Amino acid sequence: MTPLKNKSPVFAGFIALLAFLAGPVFPALAAPSVDYPIVKLRSLDKISARTAVFEAEVGSTLKFGKVYIKVQACRKTPELEQPESAAFLQIWEAPPEKSEKTQSEWIFSGWMFASSPALSAMDHPIYDVWVLDCLEAKGQVPAADLAGQKTDEGELPQSAAPLQPDIETENLAD
Repeated sequence: MTPLKNKSPVFAGFIALLAFLAGPVFPALAAPSVDYPIVKLRSLDKISARTAVFEAEVGSTLKFGKVYIKVQACRKTPELEQPESAAFLQIWEAPPEKSEKTQSEWIFSGWMFASSPALSAMDHPIYDVWVLDCLEAKGQVPAADLAGQKTDEGELPQSAAPLQPDIETENLAD
């Protein structure tokens, strides 16, 4: 068996190479983020191919089709850092009024990233939701984005949203 001290120069060189290559990566991951009060989301109904763009305040609840979206946080990196916007969303589907189910069901709960929508995507057969940006104030959403939007969709008062499902600590690790 070869003594360890004969391998140490190779091992030290390997560690130095890893540190050199990883150096630029880790500061980007640890970049500070700034909380913003508004999130800009896009949603898609896969059956009708209808899309909508929403701007909502953090803490508010949105409705798109049969799903409800609660915005818990929206963070963005400073201008001089690599651009990244992320929002913590909780998305659930309320049971139809004529259904035997009485409990809402979680569809998604977690961070979504604007630059990598597939990294933490919502898995639903009918609806897709993804983050576009975090904003300081509500802007003008283009009329084309609102054209197909139904009258009962968009930001809701808290009293109009159905109750969120109970949190099951077993399923949150998924």
